[in-house]
Amino acid sequence: MDVFGANMRIFFSVGEPSGDQHGAHLIEEMKRRRADIEFVGYGGPLMDRAGCRLQFQLTQLAVMGFLRVVPLLWHFYKLVQSANRYFREQRPDAVVLIDFPGFNWWIARKAKKAGIPVFYYLPPQLWAWAPWRVKRMQKFVDHVLCALPFETAWYAKRGVEAEYVGHPFFDEVADAKLDQPFIDERQVSGQRNIGILPGSRNSEVDNNWRLLIATVQRLHAAHPSARFFVACYKESHREFCANWIRDHNLDLPLELHVGKTSEIIELAECCLMVSGSISLELLARKTPAVVTYRISRVQRLIAGIVLRCKYFTLPNLIADRELMPERFYAGSPSSEVTWAFDHLDRWLSDRDALTDKVAELSQLCENCAETGATARTAEVILDRLPTADRRFAA
Repeated sequence: MDVFGANMRIFFSVGEPSGDQHGAHLIEEMKRRRADIEFVGYGGPLMDRAGCRLQFQLTQLAVMGFLRVVPLLWHFYKLVQSANRYFREQRPDAVVLIDFPGFNWWIARKAKKAGIPVFYYLPPQLWAWAPWRVKRMQKFVDHVLCALPFETAWYAKRGVEAEYVGHPFFDEVADAKLDQPFIDERQVSGQRNIGILPGSRNSEVDNNWRLLIATVQRLHAAHPSARFFVACYKESHREFCANWIRDHNLDLPLELHVGKTSEIIELAECCLMVSGSISLELLARKTPAVVTYRISRVQRLIAGIVLRCKYFTLPNLIADRELMPERFYAGSPSSEVTWAFDHLDRWLSDRDALTDKVAELSQLCENCAETGATARTAEVILDRLPTADRRFAA
């Protein structure tokens, strides 16, 4: 409590599961620096546990694709209106947005209209997808806190105040306390361990599971000593995958786990994954991966129009080359199964090829995997917020 009897208040708007993780760590870091801050807003269960008073668990609505968003539009509209009322009536000291641009542009608009400073932490990749959207950043955001080193110059060239803070994934990997007994129990001599990462959104698991499991089947036939570990984001995903395997009468050396993503990445020689920011943890742990993502034919057409970069996987973007084989696909996964199998089969069949890939990731990690992003972000935000004297001087 400050000398005027009123806590400093920061409103968060976070819609992605990965953003929930980053937001929770940022809240914890800010609380270590200022005990008088109250955190409120939209987020997920990790932010809730970190001390953010959630007005709605927005991560429940994380979806991709126009057709999946349409049924939720009325819900999103009501959340925007609720935030708008909160901004006018309670006037938080700042609004912090993390990714989730389709919704967060509207939160930024309402906060800006209310005269509240807006920080965009881990901003959307505007330089990759439809860069003309930077006009929204220019109009509605006061400070952009960039995760990738080249983003700062890109924003500065377009008149947006931006600062490079680094990516929190590297902090989280460095701070993670792995379940070592879990890893040790699965380190069996002569066994090849493969990680399967099916994504954190319901739609990602639904859309990509057929490709993932078909690739597992082919790898199992080619490498009988291989065992597969599926890192499910939540229990409903584990149940979906288990039911699918049971319904299709599959007998595979496969384990499904919730809450063991880091352990599975550490355990695995290589991974097959659905595209996402978790690719940075694979980079930090030097685990090679094949990256896939199923989109609709309409989305593929749109991507051909608006995509402005060569890659979509973050380590590839940082390196400016394809360190991790990646591919979007639409329609039947049959040809994609062959593509994914060929890459993973090569790594499992040729130790030198796998070793070379690990060395490439290690070199990139040494050059870019800088820790301290969460601390720098907390400092930047707090340095720009008014002190108690300035808040109530009038």
